[in-house]
Amino acid sequence: MARARDTMPHAGQEAGHTVDTATAVVDAHGVVVAWGREAERLSGFPAAEAIGLFAGRLLVDPEVVLRAPAFTDRRRWADGWSGIVGLHRRDGTPLDVYLRVSPLTERDGGVRWLVTATEMTAVPSWPMNGAGVRALLTGAPIGIAVRDTDLRCTWVNDALALQDGIPREKRLGRRLTEVLPGPEAESVEAVMRLVLQSGKPQVDHEYRAWMPAKPQQEHAFSTSFFRLDDADGRTLGICAMSVDVTDRQRARERLAVLSEASTRIGTTLEVMRTGQELADLAVARIADYVTVDLAESVTQGEDSLARLGSTNGHVPAFRRAGVASIHEGVPESLWSRGETVSVPAPSPFTEVLASGESHLETVLDTSRGTWLDRDHERLDKIRRYGMHSLMIVPIHARGAVLGVAVFVRVGDSPPFEADDLRLAEELVARAALSLDNARRYVRERAAALVLQRNLLPGRLIGGVAVDVASHYVPADTQHGVGGDWFDVIPLSGARVALVVGDVVGHGINAAATMGRLRAAVHTLANMDLCPDELLAHLDDTISRLDVEDGGIPERAAAESGATCLYAVYDPATRRCTMARAGHPPPVVISPEGQVSIPDLPAGLPLGVGQASFEAVEVELPEGCVVAFYTDGLVETRDQDIDAGISRLGAVLARPDRPLDELCTAAFDTLAARALEDDATLLLARPHALMPSQIATWDLPNDPVVVAHARNLATTQLTGWGLEGLTATTELIVSELVTNAVRHGAGPITLRLIRHDVLVCEVTDTSDSVPRLRHARPTDEGGRGLFLVGQMSSRRGTRHSPTGKTVWAEQEINVPLP
Repeated sequence: MARARDTMPHAGQEAGHTVDTATAVVDAHGVVVAWGREAERLSGFPAAEAIGLFAGRLLVDPEVVLRAPAFTDRRRWADGWSGIVGLHRRDGTPLDVYLRVSPLTERDGGVRWLVTATEMTAVPSWPMNGAGVRALLTGAPIGIAVRDTDLRCTWVNDALALQDGIPREKRLGRRLTEVLPGPEAESVEAVMRLVLQSGKPQVDHEYRAWMPAKPQQEHAFSTSFFRLDDADGRTLGICAMSVDVTDRQRARERLAVLSEASTRIGTTLEVMRTGQELADLAVARIADYVTVDLAESVTQGEDSLARLGSTNGHVPAFRRAGVASIHEGVPESLWSRGETVSVPAPSPFTEVLASGESHLETVLDTSRGTWLDRDHERLDKIRRYGMHSLMIVPIHARGAVLGVAVFVRVGDSPPFEADDLRLAEELVARAALSLDNARRYVRERAAALVLQRNLLPGRLIGGVAVDVASHYVPADTQHGVGGDWFDVIPLSGARVALVVGDVVGHGINAAATMGRLRAAVHTLANMDLCPDELLAHLDDTISRLDVEDGGIPERAAAESGATCLYAVYDPATRRCTMARAGHPPPVVISPEGQVSIPDLPAGLPLGVGQASFEAVEVELPEGCVVAFYTDGLVETRDQDIDAGISRLGAVLARPDRPLDELCTAAFDTLAARALEDDATLLLARPHALMPSQIATWDLPNDPVVVAHARNLATTQLTGWGLEGLTATTELIVSELVTNAVRHGAGPITLRLIRHDVLVCEVTDTSDSVPRLRHARPTDEGGRGLFLVGQMSSRRGTRHSPTGKTVWAEQEINVPLP
């Protein structure tokens, strides 16, 4: 008989050492009929000499064994015998061994004895008496069974019966499939046949079985098998050692579910999708039917709820964020995903919301007198689909309740246990963090978008000067905000300012800096400064802000790295004056589709100090397109800015197309990747005023010219059909010309412009700025500009290298008071 080795998993081998056991088989008369190789090594007797000997001749004191009750009383055979005895070695030297004798029941009712012997030096920690060894084996949690070549049980210890609840008398003489019918038992027998055929042990084979004593409770077992052979190599049977690993299996399954949850829940920052991910994961892993209902405030990104008790019993509105079932179409659900959910009160749902504690109902009570009496629709669904076990778990994070997750089992599924509730709570806790992060993201993104909408122009108004279109894509797509800005600012005399700027970086800090710079540009534009002067003033403003923000590095760095391009277009002359501060130059596309870049000095970025800017004036033909942009649109890590500008010009070289289509086409050429910087494009198609819309007169600097100026203006208004504005226009012309004669020097120019409004301009060579005063009742003068302000919708002064221009606008289609 070949030796049997005590085979353990790798972890056990690392912890201790492998013990070799000598194995033999003795018949009912005490004659050796099988002798293992380890028995040869231990005793020195070869199998040929040992087989056929009376076993007692091999022992120093045979009476120790022969007097044992297991051999003298047939009723005690099943107990076997174990103890420490002296062994006669072939060379005459004695050897103390630990001997274990166990019965092997034959089919005919006879018995053989399986004898195992272990050298005492190999097991120094064992108890040194047979009673202790017997107690150790009978109390061990490892179940041991010996089966013959037909896989019928011939011997079994008590521990195996304690494991699976099958008594010894029902197991002996039967195969495993006769005791535990099913595919799991068949797979175990297949493994045992493989061991019988190959002789190679199988270690840690796991299988599951439903115990007869607890048919609704599944157990997992880990079993190891090794073959038993006689001295001639004939197979006698197989030995199986089994351990109940149900707890280990459940822990492994729990960890697998939680590990999967870390990759499948919270894949996006969408509240509703996260709720559905939780429901999808839980079905078939924990429950047969799962719903996830969130407070409506959570789905909208608002603050989550405190416990229900703090809301004076008022049940808040809930929305179904996730629902899943083992049944196709989720017929169990009363509400579809996204619908408002009714939470009955009082009910286990409101109790969970009020207490913040989970609810486990192992057997769902549907009898009369329960909360279901007031919820007939839900009760009908419960009965129709056989819902019999329920768990309600609150979804809470950072001390606030977000909603509830409901887990249900139906049909033949076993009822929920405490372990199932703990797993559900752990799963919901992980999902709650993702849901709360999604809720906070929704709230912060909504705030960021509101900030962006308030910082950028809601509607671009080019007036009669230009048609405009724009497109903006931030690099920070999560929040939708960045540091680029663009603007179209109406100026006096039908002129318009076109602005594009870029703040270093992106995100909230860059957007806040952009808002400050845009406000500063608007203020400076209202002063009607030339582009180079405006940039100089803006540079001074940023330098001052740098000093104020010295303790906030993010702001200071962003403002110091800002660039800007400022252009002013005059439709009366078709001339555009522009200057830039470290910003990419504009691209001009002629009506014929030719692309050109004005020779415009680059200038230094804003805020670097000691910067000077130079303005350039170009003439823009009717029907051309001018593109203003930021470097995020034309510059990438693998392409320099010149190549990007050429690409942009090629895309825009069809000026006859609508401006919105050109904007879309320009962004479609970008690579399909995340932008490295914010990208902005502002397109303008300039228009010219008709000569008939402008009237200009040069007047001498003489007080008598005031009456003549009024007559000229009145005649022109009659020609334009604006007789209704005659009175107010006469007053405005009189006051502005009088001030020019009184305070100015040199010739005076009067100009009327008719477009959406009527503009009256008076230009002189003085650089003094007229000041609005509030005259006292006794003053004879000082009311001129006050009256002009009352009669006009807008008024102001702009300077030029040769003097100044005072202007006033009147609404054409507004009835007079």
